Parts: sequence; C-alpha cells; structure tokens
Amino acid sequence: MSYQWNNGSTEKLDTLSFKDEVARVANLELREDKTTREQALQQFREWIEKNSDICNCWTDDNFLLRFLRVKKFSLPMAQQVLLKYINLRQTFSHLLYNLDYLDPNINELLSNGYIYVSPFRDSNGRRVILYNIDKFDPHKYKSVDMAKVHMITYEVLMDDEDSQVMGFTHVGNILQGSPAHATIWSPTEFTTVVRWGEQSLPMRHKEVHLINVPAPLRYMYDIISSILTEKMRSRFKIHESVESLNKGVNPKVLPKELGGTMPMAEMIELWKKELAAKRDRILKLDEMKLLSTKSIITRRNNNHIDSSSALVNSIEGSFRKLEVD
Repeated sequence: MSYQWNNGSTEKLDTLSFKDEVARVANLELREDKTTREQALQQFREWIEKNSDICNCWTDDNFLLRFLRVKKFSLPMAQQVLLKYINLRQTFSHLLYNLDYLDPNINELLSNGYIYVSPFRDSNGRRVILYNIDKFDPHKYKSVDMAKVHMITYEVLMDDEDSQVMGFTHVGNILQGSPAHATIWSPTEFTTVVRWGEQSLPMRHKEVHLINVPAPLRYMYDIISSILTEKMRSRFKIHESVESLNKGVNPKVLPKELGGTMPMAEMIELWKKELAAKRDRILKLDEMKLLSTKSIITRRNNNHIDSSSALVNSIEGSFRKLEVD
C-alpha cells in the first residue's frame, strides 16, 4: 500500500531521499548503524527468550526496534521500557486491550476527526498527529473511549520504522474544550495513565502545539504539565492564532481548516485506510503477558512515594475545582 508521504515533499528532504535522511538521523541522534542494530536485536531476543516473566512477546525487528530506538540503543533501558509497556497495557486492560478501530464509539471518534494523522510529514520528516477536542462529547463518550482511540492511533504509528526514528509532532485544537473533558477520568487513574504512558510508550514526542486553548483549560494544561517530565514539558507550545501555528508547523501538513490545503475529511479517510491495514496486527498485541513485575526497576524511596501521593492529592483538588467551575 502506498501513501502520499512516501513521495517526500519537504524542502529539507529534497536533496536526499527520505530513506537516506532517516538513516542519517538514526545514526546522528540514536547512534544506530547496521552492526549496532543487528547486535542489539540479537541480544534483545536472547534476553526475552530467557526471561520467564514475559509470555508471548513479539520478537520481530519492527517491534523490538521501537524500544531500542527510543532509548538510543541502550539495551538495559530498552528492556525496561518493554516491561513497562506490557505492564501498562495489562494493568489498564480495560482501557488498552481490544484496540479495534471498528468499535462503534471508536470509529465514530475517528470519523468525526477527534484524532487523526496527516498524510504528509512535516519539515523534519515527522508524522503529525491532529486532535480536535470539540469532537469528543464528554457527556456521550467515556474515558475508555478516549484511551482506546489514542492508543490505537499511537500503536499504528509506532509500527512504522521511519517514525520510530523521526518521531512525532502533535497539533491539538482545544476549541470548546471544557472541564468536563477532564472529569470523565478519576484523578488517580488519569495521573497514573499519563505518567506511566510517558515512561512506557516507545514514542519520540518532539513537538506539541496547542491552539484555541480556553481559559478554564489553561488550568488543565497546568495539571498535565505537573505530571510530565521537564523534557516533555519543554516541547509544548500554546499558540494564540492560526498564523502563529503556521509559523511553528508548516501549513502544508495541516488540514485546510488550519491553514493547509487538504480538507480534514479527506485526511481522515486516508488515515482510516492505514488503520484498516494494521487492524489485525494491533488486535494481536493482547497476546503478550507479563507474569511478574519483579524485573521492573522503580523508584521506591520514601521521598518519591511522598511526592507521588502529594501530586495525586493536588490533582484530586484540581479536579474538584474544575467540577465546581
């Protein structure tokens, strides 16, 4: 299957084929070359085979490389992300199992444009994930719908090796966002999913652009920022206008509604073709199991426990304030 971004169209990539650019970035930023890749994959497979805690783990190149790349080929760190990834999915199986884009609620959210992916890569060769919060009715949909539609999107993107290297750009249109979008979650579950998600999903989030952020949701932005690492927080940018957004993100990759040329509806249909192509593979993810979490390295000192409890208490208070406001 061939998609539009494969043709490459950005000025930065004109002088090199896209594959050459991916290889260059992989070597420069991830310390990846053929020898390193082959040795790491062999050692990773041997470790999985000997690890009695992991059951039915995928060992194809594509799957293992996402963990190696996100940790710049540090095998011990890649192993930890894999364990945390399986544990995240298993712990929140009610949110992250049975990732079927044909589920009625999920398909509706995808079709109406709550979350979709541009068929064009940005000037840095990254896939661009687009969000429209006004397409998510918090009185109709639940937190499980939000979690699944996000995870389906991310799983399909993580399955692309070029994107494992180049990373992702996020563009969120928060128009008509309200406190109700936050309070569909319990504070504890929300905090855990966001924090664990950042540590467990092998994705290179390079930029996050937000536009049309309502005043009440600025408070929610502060809540989310408090959960994320400083590295992730530094990649967020709030834009006050489409003109500002278009300076930060090449409008060619955006829908017509945000200054681009291709209508959102057309982008959505192209994205759904990608989802269809990966449906069977994504559904098979549920076969992987973690029989014990004893190999996961966590910070268990008292200071960390105290700070985590304080954070949850703070967020619970923030959620109550959102409900009152």
